[in-house]
Amino acid sequence: MEDAYPRSAPYPQDLVRRVALSTGLDESTAARVVADVLAYFGQTVEEYVVRRHQELKDRNRKNDAIWPQLAQELKARRFKADEVSERQLRRMVYPDRPSRTQ
Repeated sequence: MEDAYPRSAPYPQDLVRRVALSTGLDESTAARVVADVLAYFGQTVEEYVVRRHQELKDRNRKNDAIWPQLAQELKARRFKADEVSERQLRRMVYPDRPSRTQ
C-alpha cells in the first residue's frame, strides 16, 4: 500500500510513546505501527476503493458481489464518505472504461 502519510513524516511523539507503553513495543516499532495506521486511515475514498477492490478480486470475488460490499464498507470507514453508487465505484476502479448501462 502506498503511504498516504509518508514514513519520513514526523509522527506525534506522544502517540508513539503511548503505543509503545500500551503494547510493550520499542519506540521504533511503535513508530512503524503509528505510520501504518495513519497511512491506512489517511487514504482517500478512491484509494480505499481501488485497494480493497483488488484485495477482493485477489480472493476470486466477482464484481457483482464486490460493489455492494464496498458500498457497505464505506459507510463504516472513519473518513466521511457520501453514499457512492456502483457506477461511481466502477469508475474509481476502471476510470478509462465506459460504464455499463444500468
